[in-house]
Amino acid sequence: MSALDPSSYTATQEALARCRRYRKEHGLYGVVDSALGRIMLEVGAVGAVTMPAELGARVRNRLHAQHRCGPVIAHPRSGRWTFLTGPMDDSYLDMALFSDLFRDCAAVALPGSRIVLPSPSDEHTGYRAWICPPQGDFRPELAEVVRATRECRPAAG
Repeated sequence: MSALDPSSYTATQEALARCRRYRKEHGLYGVVDSALGRIMLEVGAVGAVTMPAELGARVRNRLHAQHRCGPVIAHPRSGRWTFLTGPMDDSYLDMALFSDLFRDCAAVALPGSRIVLPSPSDEHTGYRAWICPPQGDFRPELAEVVRATRECRPAAG
């Protein structure tokens, strides 16, 4: 797609409208990468924990039962889910936590890294979608999602 491609222009306009909604309604201050029509969110004020979808489903159910589930993004092609959380803390520096989550193929996103929020073009192509869309500006604390991830890990066999 070139910059002059009408479908590229439309995708960018739809992404801009969605990005404005994310900002206004959900406090997700992303920016649109106009070359790709993607909505990028820098990790910092919003944290993120990514994990395999199977583990993610268990974590979502646990958090939902506690009325603490926030936004969750599915990445169907890679079979992974990303949980958006409250602000990042220093837990990404904890090597024991890193290795504990690594064992389950889960990870805390590093401050300054970027995650991609679902855009209309992502949803049309099935590339990225909301499992649990944002509800207002609620996001659980990073520690809550990490704790639920540890509690929901598969039993050692």
